[in-house]
Amino acid sequence: MDKDSDNENSKPVISDSSTNKGSFTSHINEGFRAGQKIAKISVITLVSIGVAELLMGYISGSVVATADGVDSMSDAMISFIVLIGLRFARRPADRTFQFGYHKVESFAAMMAAIGMIAIGIFIAYHSYEGFVHPREIQHPIPTMVVLAIASGISLHRALQMRNIANKYNLLSLKTDAKNSIKDGSASILGFLSVLIATQFGFLQADAIGGMIIAGFIFSVSYVSLKQSSLILVDAWYNPISADYITKLIEQKFEGDVTVRSIKLRQTGVVSRAEIHVDMDGKKPLNDVELVLLSTENLIKSRMPSMDIVLVIPHAQRRS
Repeated sequence: MDKDSDNENSKPVISDSSTNKGSFTSHINEGFRAGQKIAKISVITLVSIGVAELLMGYISGSVVATADGVDSMSDAMISFIVLIGLRFARRPADRTFQFGYHKVESFAAMMAAIGMIAIGIFIAYHSYEGFVHPREIQHPIPTMVVLAIASGISLHRALQMRNIANKYNLLSLKTDAKNSIKDGSASILGFLSVLIATQFGFLQADAIGGMIIAGFIFSVSYVSLKQSSLILVDAWYNPISADYITKLIEQKFEGDVTVRSIKLRQTGVVSRAEIHVDMDGKKPLNDVELVLLSTENLIKSRMPSMDIVLVIPHAQRRS
């Protein structure tokens, strides 16, 4: 009777685990597909915007229009890197990458950030030259129209990308979304710079706008580079998670189980946990196994991004 009761209690535990895992895997794949789709759209729109702005910058002689065009072309390159990263991240684990390809997505985010820094340096130097040797902007109205249209398209696409990135917790796509918001803001700034330079006679405003765009690029790239680098070296920068897991386990078992230590690791969109727990050394093996399964399912149900939860039991320390 007790054996049947134990079997009945353990069945839903195993079923819930497989269901949660399958559901989360499906969620990840859905996120990668959505991310790839928006990244493709991003590449096409950014190349179109970049060509238009570069052409307008050449015709008008506007430093900020040229800088925004270079920025848009660099963003297209970054979106392409993100697209490649998302494609690799969907691959299943194999002999070489036994934990899967999820970190490729973080690596793509880091490469995108490095590319942004290089582009920022180029724009900053070009803008400095324009500040020292300012030139009058030709055809200011068409230039402002192009910049205004570019800002509208970039911001709309950025909001779409940010929603997808937040929904599926894709780091590389979050980087691309921040980059797109920066691109839209830069176009608005370019519009205002051309307006001030042409209507108020302050020619240096054109170059100053380019310098501010370079500053935008550096700020976004710094945050993205820091976050992706931490993931790649297995740093966990969210201490609240460990406290939350400890509280979940100890509240569930009410003194029967004590958390000794927790090690967390993020591998792109998914995370892994190694949890060491203390319990009564005289507890039957079946009871220990049930505690371990219950702990694993509890963590996965409350923290869906946890792909693997390894619970290691230890005999409770005697004082």
